[in-house]
Amino acid sequence: MGPMIDEVAEKDKKKEKKKVENQEHRAEARKIEVAHQDKEEGQHPLKMKAEGVCAWFGTKQALYDVNMPIYEKEVTAIIGPSGCGKSTLIRCFNRMHETVPGSRFAGDIFLEKESIFDPRMDPVVVRRRVGMVFQKPTPFPTLSIYDNVAIGLRLNGTRDKKVLDEVVEKSLRKAALWEEVKDSLQKAGGALSGGQQQRLCIARALAIELEVLLMDEPCSALDPISTTKIEELIHELRQNYTIIIVTHNMQQAARVSQKTVFLLNGKLIEYDATEKMFTNPENKLTEDYITGRFG
Repeated sequence: MGPMIDEVAEKDKKKEKKKVENQEHRAEARKIEVAHQDKEEGQHPLKMKAEGVCAWFGTKQALYDVNMPIYEKEVTAIIGPSGCGKSTLIRCFNRMHETVPGSRFAGDIFLEKESIFDPRMDPVVVRRRVGMVFQKPTPFPTLSIYDNVAIGLRLNGTRDKKVLDEVVEKSLRKAALWEEVKDSLQKAGGALSGGQQQRLCIARALAIELEVLLMDEPCSALDPISTTKIEELIHELRQNYTIIIVTHNMQQAARVSQKTVFLLNGKLIEYDATEKMFTNPENKLTEDYITGRFG
């Protein structure tokens, strides 16, 4: 019996050793995986940067000394209660704020290393590189689906039908709309459903030389199914574009973004990784807003 017991004990020892080695191997593999992810996240270069941004409408100041980075191929969500300056801030990123009569701006915003307010920087070029999708879908209602997507190219001088066809299809595919409209491209854009119209507006923005996509509450007027499609689209677009989104929906911000900005009364209260902000915010005001104590 003695030798048999020793043999069983030896086998058990080998099994235990193998189990420990497997656990150590998995742990080491996980460390490598996490390190690789951290390295990838750390590789995202700075795409835009706001420095000391202040904005006014007449004598009323809407933004106070906002400083924040925007990283390439990430989604940055801007949250905060109504009237806190979210839409004003996002419109500053492509100089739409200055189109409002009586508005003023101070500070600076950089697109990569260039100031978008440099006198040599054409605002039209800025808005071509930093496109925008508004709260309410804004297709040209009487233009066809095809012409809604192609209009930016045509205004920039593109006339080649083959080029237009390729860009229209590519943009509609990127906006996850091609399969739904490919057989009715001459249908009026205004005849589409609300969710389809919003994706058409996204396709229109993508058709030009877009680098950054601004989205000002793009789902606020949509039903839950259309909202889900837009959120899925945001995840896909992040592979190639930098996205800034304004949202009132805390769950949406948590689902789609990697970084989050909390604004209150025109001031940036907190900026952090989304997961950290929603689980362990630094500022008590942020915690109170996220947990629904105000707003």
